Amino acid sequence: MEAPLTITLKHGRYAEDAKPVDRNAVAIADALSDALTDTYRLVLKTHACHWNVAGPMFYPLHQMTEEHYTDMFAAADVLAERIRALRKRASVKPARMIDGLDTEADTDADPTADEMVRGLLSDHEALSQRFYALVKAAEISGDPVTADLATERAAFHDKAAWMLRATAA
Repeated sequence: MEAPLTITLKHGRYAEDAKPVDRNAVAIADALSDALTDTYRLVLKTHACHWNVAGPMFYPLHQMTEEHYTDMFAAADVLAERIRALRKRASVKPARMIDGLDTEADTDADPTADEMVRGLLSDHEALSQRFYALVKAAEISGDPVTADLATERAAFHDKAAWMLRATAA
């Protein structure tokens, strides 16, 4: 029987062994924070549509929006963890998160299902573009982990936009 593999790790104090924070990592973490804020904003908007959609498209839109907000809520955690891995504080910008959301909605004037779909479509397209820009920035910075994460998120938003576009047709 062979001896078990042994790995010896150097233990040092964090402050002495810490790598200096790369300026590129700070810029990437800031871009991730913006994407995190926009993701939460779209989670809230999608959830509101999920609750309030009505009409002949109720069931398929209710199901689709639930799939979308569930995915985005889980993705928010992954985005925040990546920010922390880059040694930045993970946070969202509340003022920007609610910007443009219908916070004073008149319950008698709900948007139509078509208006909801078109609004979500626009937001998914915008967030997809944000993630494409993040892919490029991460690749230039030599950060393949963030580039992969941003590619995955862009693919989700592209697919969501396609599904919403097909629904609105």
